[in-house]
Amino acid sequence: MSDRIFIEGIKFHGFHGLTRMEREVGVRLSVDVTLELDLYDTGRSDNVRQALDYRKVHARVVEIGRGKSHRLLESYAVAVLDSLFEDFAVARVTVRVRKETPVLDGIVDAVGVELSRSRAQERPV
Repeated sequence: MSDRIFIEGIKFHGFHGLTRMEREVGVRLSVDVTLELDLYDTGRSDNVRQALDYRKVHARVVEIGRGKSHRLLESYAVAVLDSLFEDFAVARVTVRVRKETPVLDGIVDAVGVELSRSRAQERPV
């Protein structure tokens, strides 16, 4: 599938990380989501009722990010993947999560993970 919808730079304050400080004080996260689905009919119709609602995707990413605290970014990214497959008729999802305030010695802009799964690769929780 080559049709994609992407939402980049979803930024919010979350409480994820290995350290107590990260889980209590929080960190700034940035999330990019790419959803692969057939957009041919939507593109031809120009009908918003046929379109995937970006606002709902954004809301789910932030809701999960502000919810349960995850020690690992991988765990948060899987929670996002699972939710997007559950809520939207998409063939493939890619989630990129960056912690913009990592607790590391020295200057680091960000650390993160990127997970990409097709619906066929989706694993039950």
